[in-house]
Amino acid sequence: MFSLLSLRFLRRLVLRKKKIPVVKGYTSNPNLKTVMPGWPGTTVDQDGLFINHEYPTILSLRAILKFMTQKNPQKQIKKHDTWRITVVKDDTWLNDPKDKIVWLGHASFFIQLSGMRILIDPIFGNLQVARRHSDMPVDPKGFLNIDYILISHAHYDHCDKNSIKLLAGNNPQARVLCGLGLNKLIKNWIHNPVQPAGWYQQYAISNDLKITFLPSRHWANRGIFDVNKTLWGGFMIEKNGKRIYYGGDSGYGSHFKDIGTCFQNIDIALVGAGAYAPTWFMGQHHQNPYEAVEAFHATAAKTFIPFHYGTFDSADEPMGEPELILNSLYAAGKINHKLKILKIGEPFLL
Repeated sequence: MFSLLSLRFLRRLVLRKKKIPVVKGYTSNPNLKTVMPGWPGTTVDQDGLFINHEYPTILSLRAILKFMTQKNPQKQIKKHDTWRITVVKDDTWLNDPKDKIVWLGHASFFIQLSGMRILIDPIFGNLQVARRHSDMPVDPKGFLNIDYILISHAHYDHCDKNSIKLLAGNNPQARVLCGLGLNKLIKNWIHNPVQPAGWYQQYAISNDLKITFLPSRHWANRGIFDVNKTLWGGFMIEKNGKRIYYGGDSGYGSHFKDIGTCFQNIDIALVGAGAYAPTWFMGQHHQNPYEAVEAFHATAAKTFIPFHYGTFDSADEPMGEPELILNSLYAAGKINHKLKILKIGEPFLL
């Protein structure tokens, strides 16, 4: 998240990126199937680094300095804001066999489909540079019999070493699915099998569950010297005729429409709608609620579940603003189909 990076870090990052990145080639996991017809592979730039195929990330030192030094017009609103997201502390759903989605806060989800148990971007505690504003709804030690752990990208608020190690220790059978290059990092932490994929590649899974890695408009790193050496993205999860799309961290782009075309009849779209202010700076990588609605419409999914707000105070907007805007848009009839705003720990039955 940009707002959680120090000025020193960003300055060094920009100075390293002297060349404007352009698409120079394509790559993929040769052992996996590509599901998008005509897709040449995941795009890389002239340095062999991953790059957004439509909107290459451009980091301007002038823009970073402006972001770090400008006044937040909502500062006083945030200072006096007492809103906190509701957390339902009831773990009965952990042992309920029904198909469900449970939001665990920020970008973390528990999904159960026909007995298959999946965790996405698990983070159970504080970040190194930000404290958690919402409790976990359940004890993380209760996540047992997990089949798959999905990691969308390398940023600390999505790829948490301690959470992954806890899950792996309690679930030695769990398989980790991620983007290209990220498998090398995760294998340093755990002994579970880790499988990487490029965009629009379907993971090799031995049952009727299908999981595909998909594009998002973002970037990835863990430090100063690994910028965009690992791939970022989202996931499509399919089983027994049900389709759940997880968008990961993403700015708005044509990939949402492409995903909706490639995967028709999406039941649920989990789309990020937080950490967007100021939009002129954050918009490359995160969507505001208005853009999140457009992304949902582009996928043509039936139900929209927003996330990426309410747990970490990671941008200039008040933490409750995404819900306020989305509810107003829905009340005005500007959101097609269904909007479901989840409480943390509230099971959404499929």
